[in-house]
Amino acid sequence: MAARIDLTLDCADAALLAEFWRTALGYVDEPPPAPFATREEWLAQFDDLSEDDSADDAAWLCDPEGVGPRLSILTVPEPKTAKNRLHLDIRVPGYGGPAERWARIRAESERLVRAGGVVLAEAEGHHVVMADPEGNEFCVAAAPA
Repeated sequence: MAARIDLTLDCADAALLAEFWRTALGYVDEPPPAPFATREEWLAQFDDLSEDDSADDAAWLCDPEGVGPRLSILTVPEPKTAKNRLHLDIRVPGYGGPAERWARIRAESERLVRAGGVVLAEAEGHHVVMADPEGNEFCVAAAPA
């Protein structure tokens, strides 16, 4: 059996980044693990957290259909300093010829710009390189046929 993965993004503003990635991926806030009713209760169980740590310093998102990986977004004190060594590819669904696929990719990248993303580059006909509101790079491309 293959291992499952979760993804973690470090950031300066967890609420801002969570809002963007909810919009980009169609994800929802993940409920706290059972038996906890809130993230605050869940965090209270950890002895090694400082008094400054709070649920507002993080967000946990999940695919509402349970298919995609979970996404943890954690506030950290240091800024992003270089290009990501790992990035996400957002795959736009649908079929059709190259022009139709490219039109869907462009439409999705435009939607993500309205949500706070930035276009960094285009490989015309293939993919758009973007950055989220904190500069984390990702690509928008067509889903494999």
